[in-house]
Amino acid sequence: MFSNSYNWSYYPPYYQTMGHGRITVIEAIQIALNKVPGQVVEVELEIENGFLVYEIEIITPLGFKYEVEVDVYTGKILKVELD
Repeated sequence: MFSNSYNWSYYPPYYQTMGHGRITVIEAIQIALNKVPGQVVEVELEIENGFLVYEIEIITPLGFKYEVEVDVYTGKILKVELD
């Protein structure tokens, strides 16, 4: 599960319940944290290589910072990158 200390009020309601065949930001965060456990520090909605993705930045317990890209429509992880 993701950190309870994360400030969800930062994101407008449409980010949290996008619908229309898209996964929500909360679902995307859970997918990313299943791949890279840690604390989410930033989430952005971006277009990367023609795909609409959530870019999720995670700090691991050891202090490494990862960027995980999750496809908005499928929930598939497109990229995991150590920053």
